[in-house]
Amino acid sequence: MAKPGNQKLKLLVLLRYLEQNSDEEHPVRVADMLAELERQGIPAERKSIYSDLEALRTFGLDIEMSGGGYWLASRRFELPELKLLVDSVQASRFITRRKSSELISKLESLASAGQARQLQRQVYVLNRVKTMNESIYYNVDGIHTAIAGDRQISFRYFDYAYDRTKVYRRGGESYVVSPYALSWAEDNYYLLAYDGVNRELRHYRVDKMDRLRVLKQAREGAEFFRKEDIGRYTSRVFGMYRGQERQLRLRFRRHLAGAVMDRFGQELTLVPEGEDSFTCTVTVSVSPQFYGWLCGFGSEAAILAPAEAAEDFRAYLRGILEAQTEKKEE
Repeated sequence: MAKPGNQKLKLLVLLRYLEQNSDEEHPVRVADMLAELERQGIPAERKSIYSDLEALRTFGLDIEMSGGGYWLASRRFELPELKLLVDSVQASRFITRRKSSELISKLESLASAGQARQLQRQVYVLNRVKTMNESIYYNVDGIHTAIAGDRQISFRYFDYAYDRTKVYRRGGESYVVSPYALSWAEDNYYLLAYDGVNRELRHYRVDKMDRLRVLKQAREGAEFFRKEDIGRYTSRVFGMYRGQERQLRLRFRRHLAGAVMDRFGQELTLVPEGEDSFTCTVTVSVSPQFYGWLCGFGSEAAILAPAEAAEDFRAYLRGILEAQTEKKEE
């Protein structure tokens, strides 16, 4: 708190008060500003407020007057821009719920109190699947550091088991790759990197990495990476399309639990069926791409209900078989 008579903080206190409390729908009166200064231990006279506001205008602030009060007309981020950023944060699968709340709170601080309430209402109507891995932020920072420094990285890579524990690939052995780009696709964050052992470009889910380290070794595969059309690569690997939303009951073998939770979220209820299977009820956008995802599990996945959805899936499979038969006959 400022000491009585200390005028050095006066303009800063007024600026902060205008930023936090004023907008076009909520102008603040001179009396409000005097009361705030008094709370901060800064005595002021009414006529001095007018000269202070003019000084802030001279400094570059867009301060308007309406309805007997003053408000900050222009900000670094306008309300529609903040809504867009809040939407992006909340909709991102790779940002955990806790971190989403922290980031949204920081975005709210860039708006007035009245505008912040609009941002909070926007958050409540959204419901997105979120990752559980808090280390993703440090992973992204480490990847950017490695790219900027032309260095390789190492990390452990995992999947989720039926009981939601981490199961590390390669028995927990570290991956060593040369990072080149990050791609946001299918609601996930991916690293595009050169695998020097297999001499090929590969992608990795950033939220499935842990113990990421930036190594001293210089990156490999620069020439290979320059030849690759990254836009076409990401489209080929991650491309998806929307379809009609339907609620389906599905059955999978238990070892596919990680893949299923990746698609539908960690909160999904998995109901045991027999010794080696489970069922779940999900709302999905039914499309050829969804059927293709389901086909990837072969006989280890099935649509149980509704019956018409199961029949649609069988018709889709018959269509594929017939197309392949016709092609062979040609």
